[in-house]
Amino acid sequence: MKALIAALALVAFSLPAFADCTAANFAVDAFQASPNPRANKISLAGKLVNKCSEPAAAQIRIVAKSASGRVLGSEDGWPAGTANIAPGQSVSFDLGPLFRFSPEMADFSVNIVGVRKW
Repeated sequence: MKALIAALALVAFSLPAFADCTAANFAVDAFQASPNPRANKISLAGKLVNKCSEPAAAQIRIVAKSASGRVLGSEDGWPAGTANIAPGQSVSFDLGPLFRFSPEMADFSVNIVGVRKW
């Protein structure tokens, strides 16, 4: 039994180490909020960049707030859908259509809230 445990430990330690991709391995570039009050719409667009060493996907969350800081809406999305993004590559997104536009919207934040390998 000890020989089996020792053999399994040797195999485990001899395998190359792969760092799991986390939210810290992704970035959002060029995020821009572009309201169109006449059309009662808003564009919340940017690029999600994979800075991980392996293909993976990330979920983002955009929060819209009023000038006083009151949350007016929050939506989550997977910019790449059910596909992985290759290391160093990016995918464009626009979560604006998921929001109900309000002229009170004054501040927007975007965060990576989840990572997955499809």
